Amino acid sequence: MQSIYEQELGAEFARLHPRIQERLQLHSTQERAFIGRGVMERVWHGPVYTQPFLRVGLLRNIMFPEAGHNIPFRIENYAYRDKLGRETVTWIRRFEFARRTRCFDATMVRSQRRNCIVDYLGTHQHLAVDIALAVTPRGGLRLRSGAQRFHEGPFSFQFPMLLSGLADVEEWYDDAAGCYRIQVEVSNPTFGKIFGYHGSFQPEWQPVTAAQIPTYALPVRLESRE
Repeated sequence: MQSIYEQELGAEFARLHPRIQERLQLHSTQERAFIGRGVMERVWHGPVYTQPFLRVGLLRNIMFPEAGHNIPFRIENYAYRDKLGRETVTWIRRFEFARRTRCFDATMVRSQRRNCIVDYLGTHQHLAVDIALAVTPRGGLRLRSGAQRFHEGPFSFQFPMLLSGLADVEEWYDDAAGCYRIQVEVSNPTFGKIFGYHGSFQPEWQPVTAAQIPTYALPVRLESRE
């Protein structure tokens, strides 16, 4: 069985670094999880006027207003079939600031209808974001966000890009240091740079069945609209 990332990248998948390939080959029938632990060298946010945007994100584990250096970090990827039958991969991120732990969570599926990866941001799958994947020259994976849609009850609408955070993410493997590295930048066409972080982490693979996936890693609410 191919993972959603293998399906999306096709022949390009072979250009990824072998350790990135291993990480992105995760799918539901493997019954294992990727746990990465490391340090974000810098977590930052934009000017003071971006704070309201970030604080709204706290309500659904989508970004946060803290900043700092050398922040302990954990990322958890679990693969499972959701109740709609979709192959799903979680991206559970934890940032251990001195006074509190902040979260940045998402679940990804591959949409046949939209012909791309769809990233449901936060705990309730209210915000669905189209993700474009590309392989970088150093064998890393680049993810760029595109169109965004808000779904809640009977309401569903295209989120205005002028009010959206556009993410540019690269993850790669550093052979010299023997670790995964990640760089994230979220910006807005009007307000400029909003949020980001960069750092590194080490991998740990753990056996886990679908029934053993932690509750906090699963969405509180399942959204069928992509």
